[in-house]
Amino acid sequence: MSLWFDVARLAAGLNILLLAVLLFIWGRNYLDLRSKHALGLMVFAVLLLLENAVALYIYSLDPTLSVWFTSAVPPIAWRGLMSLHVLETVGIGFLVWITVD
Repeated sequence: MSLWFDVARLAAGLNILLLAVLLFIWGRNYLDLRSKHALGLMVFAVLLLLENAVALYIYSLDPTLSVWFTSAVPPIAWRGLMSLHVLETVGIGFLVWITVD
């Protein structure tokens, strides 16, 4: 179970970094173009960044939930959570790739 926990935390942390890159690029585009599209992408990035920040806080820093997640969550649930975080990382990575390209 520790492996699933570590992969989920790593994916959430990587998502935060990738979303910060996207937020910077899309924010710069919004300032240059003032388009609703760029603003929508910024709102998307902020909300997804907040979701990942809360997940990382729960997994790592919360005194009650971090202990519960490391000791009482069944492995099948961890595989599901880890899968969601990894799939999200792949999707965000793809967005970074097409945004930077």
